[in-house]
Amino acid sequence: MSTAELAIEKGAVEVVRVPYRRAFGISSGTSTHLESLVVRLHAGGETGIGETVAMTAYTGQTVAGLLDVLDRVLLPAVAGADARDLTELHRRMDAAIRGQRVAKAAVDIAAHDLLGRASGLPVSVLLGAAPRPVPGAWVVGLGDPEEVVADAAAAVARGYRHVKVKGGLLPARDAALVSLLRQRIGDDVELCMDLNEGYSRAVAPRAIAALRDAGLDLVEQPLPEWDLVGLAELRRHGGVPVMLDESVQSVPAAFTAITSGAADVLNIKVLKLGGLAPARAVLDVARAAGVPVKIGTMPELGVATLAAAHLACACPAGTVPGDFVGPLLVDGDPFAGAAFTDDGFVHVPDVPGLGSW
Repeated sequence: MSTAELAIEKGAVEVVRVPYRRAFGISSGTSTHLESLVVRLHAGGETGIGETVAMTAYTGQTVAGLLDVLDRVLLPAVAGADARDLTELHRRMDAAIRGQRVAKAAVDIAAHDLLGRASGLPVSVLLGAAPRPVPGAWVVGLGDPEEVVADAAAAVARGYRHVKVKGGLLPARDAALVSLLRQRIGDDVELCMDLNEGYSRAVAPRAIAALRDAGLDLVEQPLPEWDLVGLAELRRHGGVPVMLDESVQSVPAAFTAITSGAADVLNIKVLKLGGLAPARAVLDVARAAGVPVKIGTMPELGVATLAAAHLACACPAGTVPGDFVGPLLVDGDPFAGAAFTDDGFVHVPDVPGLGSW
């Protein structure tokens, strides 16, 4: 159909709750279910689907809070807006409520999907790149070390060349886990440990040195998001490249992280930044500064994970494989589709919008 008129007629939001196959833990909490809020925007006979997650331990949001903000504030704010005008869409959302980027991301993703379906173009093309298979990382949450190692080794056998595990509770445990992983997965698989702000500046230098000696290739967010001075110091002297996640919550925050010398890599998450439009802006900041990126997730179900994979199509070659495992960590994802083949790649669909479900 023509996209000459694509005024948003109505929107709706629902909660989808799917159990994890294995409880997913990070240093600030553990989840047994992946709860998503799925947004639908209707315009011109088409429907666009978006998604967000609370992941309270990471974002500080709750499902009830996000549901309220979407239903009572954001969806009414964008009613009547032209889905082709993403700048106006975000202006309306920002005028309606400050912050709430995690909620706004669901509306942004749905608008991209709607525009793609109406124009007959994949979302990756709207972002400036053709659909392609994008390499992914395998992500393992906190757990018994032997179970973590077995999970990672099985993923490597399936074709994954980058593994990320969680840490941040006990430095000695973290170093021992990295050593065990190196013994099982070998030296040709890239290994990252995500500490989720779990270390203090007093502990971090010695702990990072132990991780380096154990064979770690990349450490993610070892210190609190606000401690860019300490992160820059670790980057200079720790011996392991530093990837920032929690410190990169907005476009200005990404700029500050880079200019303060605190980041070797930026983890760009569509949801934490407020959608694909601001995530693409962070990608452009990183590209201008020559800083590699990872496209991350929290994790999410198939809608938001596919949005991240479409964004990854627009990334420069040689960046860190993205975290696209959400649909593979749960039972019964209604939005997974054929893109998630569990072979180390996401096969981004060459169809209008985000994908088919």
